[in-house]
Amino acid sequence: MESIIEQLNANLKIVYRQSLDADKKLDELQQQGHGKFKSLFPADAGFDFEAKRFKPYILDVAADVESLSSGEFTEQKLKSTVLKLQQLLQLLATFK
Repeated sequence: MESIIEQLNANLKIVYRQSLDADKKLDELQQQGHGKFKSLFPADAGFDFEAKRFKPYILDVAADVESLSSGEFTEQKLKSTVLKLQQLLQLLATFK
């Protein structure tokens, strides 16, 4: 289980760095009058909220990883966390 948490944290660091650049790009687009959207992810993406930037989503996944590492480890929680992380990675890949 410890190696799973380590791998999640490693991926979270990657996603965090990419999200900083992506959020900056989203800010630029919005200043130019583009980026008129309600949320980065649809309601059925597994997140309990809507946001126009990546940072809140990153913090949500980080909280999930923290709860997994502090003893709340269930298969369902792990699947949910991995799915969220995967969706973040896929969307961030479009900003490269």
